[in-house]
Amino acid sequence: MVPKKKIDEILEGYDTDDLTIATLCSHSSLQIFHGARKLGFKTLGLTISHSTKHYDAFPLAKPDEIIRYSDFDDMESRVGELHDRNVVVIPHGSFVEYMGYKKFEEYQIPSYGNRSVLQWESDRDSQRQWITSAGVAMPRIFTDAREISEPVMVKYHGAKGGRGFFIAKDYPDFKMSIDNTQPYTIQEYCLGTRYYLHFFYDANKKDGYRCAAGGSVELLSIDRRDESNIDEMYKLGSIEDAKRHGLYPSFVVTGNTPVVIRESLLPKAFEMAEKVVNRSYELFGGMWGPFCLETVVTDKLEFKVFEISTRIVAGTNPFVSGSPYADLIYPGLSTGGRIAMDIRGAASEGRLKDLVT
Repeated sequence: MVPKKKIDEILEGYDTDDLTIATLCSHSSLQIFHGARKLGFKTLGLTISHSTKHYDAFPLAKPDEIIRYSDFDDMESRVGELHDRNVVVIPHGSFVEYMGYKKFEEYQIPSYGNRSVLQWESDRDSQRQWITSAGVAMPRIFTDAREISEPVMVKYHGAKGGRGFFIAKDYPDFKMSIDNTQPYTIQEYCLGTRYYLHFFYDANKKDGYRCAAGGSVELLSIDRRDESNIDEMYKLGSIEDAKRHGLYPSFVVTGNTPVVIRESLLPKAFEMAEKVVNRSYELFGGMWGPFCLETVVTDKLEFKVFEISTRIVAGTNPFVSGSPYADLIYPGLSTGGRIAMDIRGAASEGRLKDLVT
């Protein structure tokens, strides 16, 4: 990982009154650029093969400038031009997945958040160690596929937007679908409603929902995911019938739907978030900024966390103008705007080094 000392040296050469917010043109970039512009920042889009013409349709979210690279090696080699623009990059799921978290760890541009969290997020065994040691419930794990005797969810490591995930009901079902060239985890399939809880941890905030780590947790929004083709497969009858016709269920995320949960679940949601944040400081020096607890709520009104995303997630995109939760804290502010607010406050108070690694 690029040494923190190196990032601090780069920041010392920055004009912190003239920062530029940059990210990869994908995932939640429209929201990130829109939020940064609302807080008065210059914005910069980074792209390799992503089309950027659609930004012309959204002038309030169009970055002020776009830099095109031939590949990620080219992006790494041209960091000087970003230093000249006083760039702080915002990681998101596509940025880290496409570049690769190890390469992103070495990217010599000040990055919002703690890069140390990426290896804990990208490896599902480490992620499980973190969450369960925090005292948060997770689905049961099967270490031997031959022991599958009930529906399970098989997930490959890394942020893939649901691509390649599958349900298996027994060992032959598992063998039919597994790609043994990729690391994977076999989880109990928890029957319930999936909710994706979008939190923000502000390590410097002294009011609100306080954590033992010293700052405050905010709940900014919640979504559910539209997935193809599993969401429509029921129209064809049973999944077994569909498989006989060569149609297999997939869980590729194609969109996001905003939701609110019953208020009696909120105390449990905040308790989980607080525990995960506190444990992050004990394990790897902390997690700040946006994160998402991906959960199932059972009919007993119990949460189980099946995954954590330690950055802004695409499920926040329906809330560019705020949410039923964010409006009770910062009316009209998105998660992208909340990131920009955090950076703006740190820059004005001379503590930007505390937010970037």
